[in-house]
Amino acid sequence: MTRVLFLCLIVLIGSIAPLPADEKKAEELNWDNLIPPDFNPGKLLEEYNVEEMDDSDPRAAELMKKMKEVWKAAPVVESLEGRLIKLPGFVVPLETDKELVTEFFLVPYYGACIHVPPPPANQMVYVVMQEGKGLKGSMFDAVWVTGTLTVKNTSNELGDAGYMMYGTQTEPYK
Repeated sequence: MTRVLFLCLIVLIGSIAPLPADEKKAEELNWDNLIPPDFNPGKLLEEYNVEEMDDSDPRAAELMKKMKEVWKAAPVVESLEGRLIKLPGFVVPLETDKELVTEFFLVPYYGACIHVPPPPANQMVYVVMQEGKGLKGSMFDAVWVTGTLTVKNTSNELGDAGYMMYGTQTEPYK
């Protein structure tokens, strides 16, 4: 009898295999999840008292320079490394393959990277889509992107991303 129970247990345990990574349920995140709780760039604005500053004030150029430095070095959430996530955002195309966008920045708001300054690095995700899984659509579409997130800095002329995602799926944001 003990042997029969043991064999049943082996059969039962053997049938509970872990799901492959692409079949696991992705953790749905929002953009606030990508910002460490102690990151407070607002302190810089308080230091310059922007309420009393106009565009011609020489301190405005100084503030913009410092903001760009803070944005580029914005800290990331290290514990997100390697997690399968689903994140909504807007697409800023970087590379296309025929009619598919294969590499892009995913950003939290429409028009980011085109307007100055771009979002902080912890609010930009550089996405490289899995081969054959590129995104169809127009520039600045709102989408959900699913994939494995890594903590990795990527820079180009449009901005600096603090995260990189290996995208496996996109779908329209509704």
